[in-house]
Amino acid sequence: MTADPFLTGLAGLLALAVLVVAGMRVAWAAGVVGLGGLVFLRGWDPAVGLTGLLTYAETARYSLSVLPMFILIGLLAFHAGLTQKAFAAARAWAGRLPGGLAVATVFATAGFAAVSGASTATAAVFTRVSVPEMLKAGYDPRLAAGVVAAGGTLASLIPPSAILVLYGIIVEESVGALLLAGFVPGVLSAILYAGFIVLRVKISPELGPASTEAIPILEKFKALGQAWGIISVIGIVIVGLYTGWMTPTEVGGVGAALVLMMALSNRSTHKKQIVEAFVDTARLTAMVLAIVWCVLVFVRFLGFTGLPGMLADWIGNLEVPRLVILLAILATYMILGMFLDGLGMLLLTMPVVYPVILSLGYDPIWFGILVVKMIEIGLVTPPIGLNCFIVNGVRPDISLETVFRGVGPFVIMDLLTVAILIAWPEIVLWLPRTMNMGGY
Repeated sequence: MTADPFLTGLAGLLALAVLVVAGMRVAWAAGVVGLGGLVFLRGWDPAVGLTGLLTYAETARYSLSVLPMFILIGLLAFHAGLTQKAFAAARAWAGRLPGGLAVATVFATAGFAAVSGASTATAAVFTRVSVPEMLKAGYDPRLAAGVVAAGGTLASLIPPSAILVLYGIIVEESVGALLLAGFVPGVLSAILYAGFIVLRVKISPELGPASTEAIPILEKFKALGQAWGIISVIGIVIVGLYTGWMTPTEVGGVGAALVLMMALSNRSTHKKQIVEAFVDTARLTAMVLAIVWCVLVFVRFLGFTGLPGMLADWIGNLEVPRLVILLAILATYMILGMFLDGLGMLLLTMPVVYPVILSLGYDPIWFGILVVKMIEIGLVTPPIGLNCFIVNGVRPDISLETVFRGVGPFVIMDLLTVAILIAWPEIVLWLPRTMNMGGY
C-alpha cells in the first residue's frame, strides 16, 4: 500500500515535536526525522544518496562563506578592545542625560552589534563593561541588567547579523538585501530603547542618576575618534552593500581583515587571544553548518510530502484578513521564543511558514525582519530568555528575577517596533530597494 505523502508529512512534524519536547536539539531531531521520512517515502538508497548530495551542494555555496567572516569579526572585535572604546564614546555624549549610562549602553551595544552579529556575545561583553559602571553610579539593578539584556538583542538586526544570513539561505532570498533591511529597524529599536530610558528616569530619577561631570566638546570628539574602529566597520558593511561594490562575503572578509589589523596593533591583545578567535570561529562555523545540514534534510523531506504547499493553499483560502494571519504567525513566534533559540525557530518553522507568507502576498524581506524581531523578543522572555541567563551568569549577584523584571519594559518597546514596521513596511524596504544590487 502506498503511503499518503500528506499524512507522512504530518507524522513527521509530530515526531519532530515529540523529539524536541523530549529534550533532543531541534537540529538533530530535524535530521533524524528528515532522513527517516525520506527513507520511508523513497527507499534507503535514494534517501541516503539525496542526503549526501544535498548537504554538500547546499553548504558549498559561496553565499554561505559569509558566516565565518561575520563570526570572526565579532570575536576579534572583543579582543581588539572595541567594546570599551564604544562605551566610552557613548558615555561621553550621553552621560548627562537622565539615565545617561543606560542610554550610552544602548548605543554602545548597537555599535558593537555592527561588528559582532551575535546577541549573546554582546550581552555577555556589556555585562562586564557597563553593568559595573551603572551599579557604581547608583543605578537600579533592574535597569542596569535589563538594558544590557535588551541591548544585546540588537545584534540580531543590525548588520552583520548571522541570523539574517541564515534566514536568507533557508528561504533563498538576497542576503545583501536582508542585511541592509535590518539596519534601519535596528537603529529604530535603539532609539526607542533610549527614549524610553530617558522618559522613565525623568519620572523616577532614583532609577538612574544623571552624571554631573561636564565633558568638553573636544573631549567628546576625541572619545568618538577613539571609536573609529567600530565606525569604520559599520561604514564598510553599509556602504559596501548599498553601493554594490562588495558582496556580503567580500564585506565580511574586508571587515574581518580590518578588525584583525586593529587587534594586532593593540598592545593589550595577546597573539594567543587572536589564535583562540580563529579556533572559536572554526568551531562555531562547523556547528552552524551541521545544524544547516540537518534542517535541509528535513526541508527536503517536507518538500516530497507536499505539506507546505497544501497548508499555504488552505491558509490562503481562509476568509479572514491576511493581517490576522500575519499577527497569528508572529504571536506563534513569540510563544516559540520562550522555549527555542532563534536558529531553532527558523529551521523548524520556515519550511511551512514561508510558503504561507508568499501566498498572502507579503514581501519575504520585510517578513524576515519581523521574524528576527520576534526572535529578539524570545531572547529576553521567560522561561528561556537566553540573554537574561547570560547576564545572570556573568553577574550572579543580580538575580534572574531581577533581570527579567528589568527587561520587561524593553519587550514592550520591541512590540511597539513590530507594530511600527507592520504599519509602515517601507521603513524596512526602502534601503534595500534603492541599493545598487541586482539581487533585489
